Amino acid sequence: MKIIKPPYSLKDSDNHYTIFLAGSIEMGNAEDWQSQVTSAFQETENICFLNPRRTDWDSSWKQDIGNPGFLEQVTWELHGLEKADLILFYFSPETKSPVSLLELGLFARSKKTVVCCPHGFWRKGNIDIVCRRFDIPQLETITELINHIKTIAL
Repeated sequence: MKIIKPPYSLKDSDNHYTIFLAGSIEMGNAEDWQSQVTSAFQETENICFLNPRRTDWDSSWKQDIGNPGFLEQVTWELHGLEKADLILFYFSPETKSPVSLLELGLFARSKKTVVCCPHGFWRKGNIDIVCRRFDIPQLETITELINHIKTIAL
């Protein structure tokens, strides 16, 4: 298993089944659900996870196209979403996750998304409707999400 985080090149994901870990981060305030997912696949060689949870994130970065660090982050994420074979979305009930909602909207029609949206997420109803409309598999827990990945990627 490989894990690639920004700002590192996505080329290392070539020749792997690539999974983008989209979902709640909230500038680092959300639980690290990405580690829960990746730890379940440590012994798997053919998977590469693209994890946007940047190790060196600087919360003082102005979220503006003119900020080189911010521009690099968003560009990396968009490229990773496009490149991925599968996009996992996790919507933590403790977060608002506006960027993840935007990304789900961008990729809902792609036929490569899976959503985990537990009860309590503030826009669960919207997510339920989008998932039904675009026939997106939807799960309630991270454990169910991990098991679903295993049926697809292994």
